[in-house]
Formats: sequence, structure tokens, C-alpha cells
Amino acid sequence: MNTKPTSRARQRPAVPRTVWALGLVSLFMDVSSEMIHALLPLFLTVTLGASVALVGAIEGIAESTGAIVKVFSGYLSDRTGRRKPLILAGYGLGALTKPFFALAGAPPTVFAARFADRIGKGIRGAPRDALIADVTPPSIRGRAYGLRQGLDTTGAFVGPLLAMALMVVFDSDMRAVFWFAVIPALLAVMCVILGVEDRAAAPETKRKRPPVHLQDLRRFRPAFWGVVLVGIMFTLARFSEAFLVLKAHDEGLPLALAPMVLVAMNIVYSLGAYPAGVWSDNAPPTALLLCGLAALVGADLVLAFAPGIVWVFVGIGLWGAHMAVTQGLLSKLVAQHAPEALRGSAFGLFNFATGVTMLAASVIAGVLWDWLGSAATFVAGAGFSVAAAAVVVAIAISQRTA
Repeated sequence: MNTKPTSRARQRPAVPRTVWALGLVSLFMDVSSEMIHALLPLFLTVTLGASVALVGAIEGIAESTGAIVKVFSGYLSDRTGRRKPLILAGYGLGALTKPFFALAGAPPTVFAARFADRIGKGIRGAPRDALIADVTPPSIRGRAYGLRQGLDTTGAFVGPLLAMALMVVFDSDMRAVFWFAVIPALLAVMCVILGVEDRAAAPETKRKRPPVHLQDLRRFRPAFWGVVLVGIMFTLARFSEAFLVLKAHDEGLPLALAPMVLVAMNIVYSLGAYPAGVWSDNAPPTALLLCGLAALVGADLVLAFAPGIVWVFVGIGLWGAHMAVTQGLLSKLVAQHAPEALRGSAFGLFNFATGVTMLAASVIAGVLWDWLGSAATFVAGAGFSVAAAAVVVAIAISQRTA
């Protein structure tokens, strides 16, 4: 038996240490955040008396705020040539917000904490994604983004599992669970301090670059704006996961088991993210995007029309499969179609566009739920998914004929 590595294996570079470190940072912060987010829709509606429409508005405004901040943080990281200070500031602010969820006595306090938390996410998101591209060779970028996304999503199902266990320990005291979430948030900050190296330390990016100016943003090519358009359509079809929690609760899932919704979704997401990243390094992006949209349409239709908690979890699994196939790929496409010196700005612009769309999508979803019921929300999601597929096909055709 031949034990020598193949030529392809010898030539493939390893995923850089900084990517692994950023993956662990994402894992710990997601453990903390999802411990809270798995319970937050029910905390708002059951404990604090908020309406579903208000939950949608809070989620949408918070996410869009983070997206707006990403524009400025991405540009600033390009302008200064430094990524790590912004990454550290973003994760630090996220950690500082966690106690306020436990202290909240009314929806406005939750809104303020969620707002500040998303600002932190906005500060760190674009520089972090740009740093991955800075330190990773193009031939393995799909793997690198898939790895970080996989570790991030591992935290996204470990967090709800911990929340569920702690709900048993603390006799369904959601505030006590929120206090416990402070610990993994602090671990995430420590991982940034000790494990992340800035792009100045990376061999590929040691050369000195001139500072970036606003007029340089004109250098983005039509292919980049096509990726932004695809991201907008995907986001319009995929509103906040808070509605998955509410749907499961409506179908009879007990309060203490509510975190199982995000556990199920993120197990599928985590298991699929790295293989999907490998797939994206070897296959045309159109095929992956359409597969992801097919999974999302299936999820929406199951959640809209199939009764019972078992079918709800089938829909949740399909939702996670869609995320696994598409989210790392979209990050790879942003990096691929952006000028090297403008990667931070590119991720900022992409996330701004998708974040503002998330506000519209979540508000629409909440209003449809309150006026017409949950089925209308998921039918609308399926319709937007079909529209997104049409956009993907149209862009692919236009690029072939250009």
C-alpha cells in the first residue's frame, strides 16, 4: 500500500493559525450569544409581554445596525492597514453587553443590549472576514471560510444545549442562564488577545500599502455588485431565526426545550459548513447557491404547511442545510471579487446591504405573522427564495454572455 502523500495533498497549504484562532473566537462568542438568543424571543413575548411584530422589529433593527457599522469598520481596517484592534474592540463590546440581558425589566432594555451587541458584531465582522482572506492562499479560501463558519456554528448549537441544561438546573430561570453566558464571552476576548495575528504579521501582506481613500471604492467591479445583489436576495428570503423558535413553541415545544430549535439547525449547519467550503473550492458557485435555495424553499414550505413538532424540526434541518451551503460561499465570493486593498470595505458594503435587507425581512415576517399567521410568513420566505434563484440564474447567464 502506498503511504506517500499525493502531489495534490503535498501542494495544498495548511489553513493558517490565525484562521483557527478566529474560529475559536467565533465558537466561544457564539456559545455566549446563542445561550441568550435561543431564549430571547420567548423571554420577550412570555416574560416581558412583547408582541411578535416587536420581536421582529428588534431583531431587524439590531441586525441592520450591525451591518451599517461594518461599512465603517471594514473601510477603517483598509485605511489603517490593521484588522486586530477592530476585531478586539468588537468582541469586547459584545462581551460587555451580556449582563444587560439578565438585568432587563422591559423590552427597551433588551433592545438597547441587542443594539449594542450588534454594534460590536459590526465592528468585528468585516475586518475578521477580510483578515481570513489576507492570510489564506486563494486555493483554500473556501476551506478557510468553511472552517471558521463550522467552528462558529458549533458554538451556535453548543450554546442552546447549555441553555437548555441550565434551564433545568436553574428551574427555568432565563435570567440566570443569561448571567452564565458572560463566561464564554470573556473566553472569546482572551482568544483574540492571545491567538489572532494581524495581517502585518502574515508573509503575504507584509509589503507596505498606501492608505485607502473613499474614492477608491469606485474600483469595485460589476462582479462584486452582482455578489451584493445575490446576498440581498438571500437575506430577503431568510429572515431571523427567532421565527423558528416561535414556530416550534406554537407547535407545542415546551419553554425549557426552546433552545433545541437552534441546536438542531446549527448541528446541520456546523456539520455541513466545512464540506460545503471544500465543495466551493472545486465547483461553480451557481450550483451551490441554487442547492442552498432549494433547501430553503423546502424548509419554508414544510414550516408553513406540515403540522406537528416533528415536521417543524425537519424544516429547521433544511434551514440549517441552506445556511451551510451558502454562507461561507458568499464570504468567499466577496473576497474573490474585491480588490486586495479593499477587502475590509468590500465585506463592510456587503454586510451593510444584507443587514438593511434583514431589517425589512424581519419586519415583514413579524407583521405577516401577527396579521395572517405563521404560514403566511414562511410562504413569503419561499416566494423570496424563488426570486433569489431567478437572480442567481440571471447573473450567471449574463456573465457567460459578457
